[in-house]
Amino acid sequence: MKAGVQLALTLLVVLALAAPLAACGKKSRLEAPEGSTYPRDYPTQ
Repeated sequence: MKAGVQLALTLLVVLALAAPLAACGKKSRLEAPEGSTYPRDYPTQ
């Protein structure tokens, strides 16, 4: 296999594996939603 083809395939695989990670995460402020009771002690009765 030519070095250029191998490099292109390697980059393609790396990008394919990294793409799902780029879609994860929260883009807004990290605050609990309004009305949320988190954190609370468990078990609740």
